[in-house]
Amino acid sequence: MAPRYIEGTDVQLPAGPPGGGQAAKPAAGDAPSSRDALFGTKPAAGDAPSSRDALFGTSPAAATPAASEPKPITASGFYAGTFAYTYSDPTHWSRAVNRFQFNLRGELAPNVKWTVGARGDVDPVYMSDSFYLPAVQQDQRADFFWRETYLDFSAGDLDFRVGAQNIVWGDVVGFFVADVVSPRDLREFLLPSFDIIRAPQWAVRAEYFKGDSHLELVWIPYPSFDNVGKAGSDFYPARLPSPTPASVAAVFQNPVVPARTLDNSNYGIRGNTLVGGWDIAAFYYRSFSRSPTFYTLPGGIVQPQYDRIWQAGGTVNKDFGPVVLHVEGVYTGNQYYASTDPTAPQGVLQRDTFDWVIGTDFTFPRDVRLNLQVFQRVYDGSDSTLVVQTGDFGVSAQVAAKITSAWEPQILWIQTFGGGGGLVRPRLNWYPVKNTALGFGVDIFTGADNGVFGRYNNRDRVYGEVRYDF
Repeated sequence: MAPRYIEGTDVQLPAGPPGGGQAAKPAAGDAPSSRDALFGTKPAAGDAPSSRDALFGTSPAAATPAASEPKPITASGFYAGTFAYTYSDPTHWSRAVNRFQFNLRGELAPNVKWTVGARGDVDPVYMSDSFYLPAVQQDQRADFFWRETYLDFSAGDLDFRVGAQNIVWGDVVGFFVADVVSPRDLREFLLPSFDIIRAPQWAVRAEYFKGDSHLELVWIPYPSFDNVGKAGSDFYPARLPSPTPASVAAVFQNPVVPARTLDNSNYGIRGNTLVGGWDIAAFYYRSFSRSPTFYTLPGGIVQPQYDRIWQAGGTVNKDFGPVVLHVEGVYTGNQYYASTDPTAPQGVLQRDTFDWVIGTDFTFPRDVRLNLQVFQRVYDGSDSTLVVQTGDFGVSAQVAAKITSAWEPQILWIQTFGGGGGLVRPRLNWYPVKNTALGFGVDIFTGADNGVFGRYNNRDRVYGEVRYDF
């Protein structure tokens, strides 16, 4: 089920009931009045009866139910273009990406369905512009992605999904707090919509539904990881000068990916239930961290690699009519963080963390929508020497309102207090015709150079977007 929250940091709040990542199956209908109604078959063809027995049913009449025909294959997809100009000194074109996604869905049998999706990205900025290093140009000029590509089937009371899929456990605006499973494309930080950021994970998922409760088991035999780009790209996790000299970028190696063995699998369990209108969920997830930790090797070489971690958390959602409440909390164990402490082995410190967020969605007359959130990361030890500072706590606000049926201004403001910096995103959306949307906006990063947002304060940009869905 698609998440009900904002898909990324730059699109409107959709209406709908609160979600917990998965919805319960629809309630069963009235009891069938016949075998044909139960199994969805048609009565036998109506030839004239050849005998009294056949006419009055005193002996079995020969009849063969018609086979159920598979549903036709359906196609969908979108084109999305993003064109960005960085106005921080030095000014330059930073994005002109054209994205084409195509999806096919079909049915092999009444309880066996399939989905195939693919996306291609092409960006002319990285084909000819010498502003970026060759490794960055090669990484971002063209891409091909498998999108959600899976098989759905049932076995008894269990529903299975096998293949590349988005597994969404979180339910808040602009952040991945409880949404811990899907890897992300972070080469544009958190600026694109979440359907662009999320990368489907090749996984096996089993689900069990009982009334208002739902249990989910996930196994990822060969995990995928965040795409953080190459050193010298605009939103590389480490703060770098713009443009980045080749000698500086050379310090940062490509991430070391764990061996593709079953011992390195990711796995998790999640359960949720509805109690008095409260959607309550809890989960446990054992995995490699999807984002790399930057270890320092002898000679000052920086080697990103992935830590083996565990996470336990939960979500709570409640619909109060015009107000929807969201609460998420996640405890992460055995995670390492890059540190400036000269005594830290390999330049990293181990810190367990607890991340939490409380958010509310408000719906007002005239299609005005407001989201407010407060969030925090709590470390089990000092974080004063960590290379990236997240701040003491933070708040965010997003408001969107249609001034006509076609024009919609909105603004998102995320601000941390105590060192993380902030992000301000004013934007104007235009819906000229059905299935088509255009957006014009500004991305403004604020704060100190070592803040989670402030490290990109030399990457402020203006941008335009166009999207057509079919």
